[in-house]
Amino acid sequence: MKRLLLALLFCTAAAAQADDEFSFSNPPGPHAVGFRIVQQYDYTRQYKTRVDMRTGAPSSGERARPIQALVWYPAARGSQPGKPLNFRDYLGTIPTEDDFTLGAADVKRLLEQRIEGHAGKRRAALLRELAKPMLAVRDAQAGNGRFPVVIYAPSLSSSAVENTDLCELLASHGYVVLASASMGAHTRSMGTDLEALETQAADIAWLIGHARSLPQADTGKVAVVGFSWGGLANVLAAAKDERIKAIVSLDGSVRGTREFVDGGKDAAQYVTPARLAIPMLFVGRRPPTIEELNRAEVDTRFSFLNELRYSDLTIATMLPMKHMDFSSYAVRVGPEGSFGDYTRAEIALAHSWAARYALRFLDAYLKQDAAGLAFLNNTPAANGAPPHMILTSVRRNGGKTPPTLENFVARLGAEGFEQAIPLYQQFLAQGAAFKLGPNEIYGWGSELETLERYAQAAEIFRLGTHLHPDEAFLFECMAEMQAKAGQTAKAVRSYRRVLELNPQHAAAAAFLKAHGGA
Repeated sequence: MKRLLLALLFCTAAAAQADDEFSFSNPPGPHAVGFRIVQQYDYTRQYKTRVDMRTGAPSSGERARPIQALVWYPAARGSQPGKPLNFRDYLGTIPTEDDFTLGAADVKRLLEQRIEGHAGKRRAALLRELAKPMLAVRDAQAGNGRFPVVIYAPSLSSSAVENTDLCELLASHGYVVLASASMGAHTRSMGTDLEALETQAADIAWLIGHARSLPQADTGKVAVVGFSWGGLANVLAAAKDERIKAIVSLDGSVRGTREFVDGGKDAAQYVTPARLAIPMLFVGRRPPTIEELNRAEVDTRFSFLNELRYSDLTIATMLPMKHMDFSSYAVRVGPEGSFGDYTRAEIALAHSWAARYALRFLDAYLKQDAAGLAFLNNTPAANGAPPHMILTSVRRNGGKTPPTLENFVARLGAEGFEQAIPLYQQFLAQGAAFKLGPNEIYGWGSELETLERYAQAAEIFRLGTHLHPDEAFLFECMAEMQAKAGQTAKAVRSYRRVLELNPQHAAAAAFLKAHGGA
């Protein structure tokens, strides 16, 4: 009986210990995982201001923006030097995220301070977590082949190691993954204004540019995965950068931070549904109650996700998860009682399923993998998800061609520039947001003139006169291009309009006199 009681006590203690530790349940892919750290400066941007923004003392050292890029990559199996990293090793990259001059002693001291800050009553469990081996081996030999690129964008002010388990998982399945810390324009802390948001979007663009230097990276296939603030920054990045072919938002602020994407005075005006005609996965936390929304004074009348008419959109809702549960770092180090009615192990399982959705989505859209697309189209139950974990997986196909300037120009090239006015009206009816002011028209027409495409230039200036009927210089430009294209009768009519708008126009009068149109 005593042995039985001891066995029961041992099993109970082991189960309790397991419940209080993080376990990533997704099996790794076919590749080993390598990891390296790249410390560079972006000399196109200034990071340090004239004085230290914390102390007011004069700034010293390099003032360009530091970017410490963490890179996970598919490695060659069976040839890995060294042992796998543990989570403590990852934490050791945090102190140097914006200061490359720190020595080993300073890094160790700052790391120990961070660990002690999280220890609390879970000290023993946390130390076990930090010692667990991960997948990646530092500076492992890269595997053969070229692989799609994934940029990971952390949440507000967070470290690049915020979701190491996801980054390692993706690398094991054949992706090159890059991440850098979420830092403000001039301070380590990220702000919450548009400048700060665009700073992180610029960091994403820098990482894509750096990926071009990696022999394994196929930068024709790029996606950005972002959590929270990073899940809004990646939307801004994609709206400006057509290199980005897919977006994953892990409970991203694109859902709740309306002021940056709703077209208001503080919004990024270039973030429009037409400029985000790429596949998007949104994996969100359990929905708040009406009472919680009321207390937070949340305006639910607007949803940017509902505006994405041209995107293939997938929405998965994780019922056990709160916002910070989308960070494996937070699930690991969170104090007791962080997870409400759930255990740490239950949240870790839900977190693993959120990562699985991200992997399958990327497989579907960056690798055109049929199994990945089937996974997205399945119900969570059909995919083997535990009951009551994933509320729904909404799929909405975009399908329509977005009314962007690029698509407008492509249609002109295919159907003829003489269709400029009716095509523009068609795009306008579809919600086109691009503007063709007099200066834009003049620049476009002038570039066509440089290419000696006079008839096409004349049609662009004709569109300009349709949009801006009182601008005499656009009629003059149209008449000049018509004359160069040999369209004399059209040029006569256009120069007559020039004289109506400006009776003193000498060149128009001379042309009409020379061609019998006076």
